[in-house]
Amino acid sequence: MSLDKDQVTHIAMLARLRLADDEFAETVDKLSRIVDFVDQLSAAPTEDVVPMAHPLNQSQRLRADAVTEPNDRDRMQENAPAVSEGLYLVPKVIE
Repeated sequence: MSLDKDQVTHIAMLARLRLADDEFAETVDKLSRIVDFVDQLSAAPTEDVVPMAHPLNQSQRLRADAVTEPNDRDRMQENAPAVSEGLYLVPKVIE
């Protein structure tokens, strides 16, 4: 599939690119080759390919979900001007 100058002008406008008149011929050629390559890729047989998230068959190493820090909420909230049920109280800013 070959692109023409009008299509490249539209693509350049969508991409917010300003192309000079002498750049159009080269840009049309390059974009046409990209579109041709994508057409070749879409012709590849993919019926027997299983969808996967990663090409390597690996599992994610996760750390144990264990509490490592003590709960110091009460000590931290001693300096707060207003606290209620473990929550910081702030002045209302939206009416």
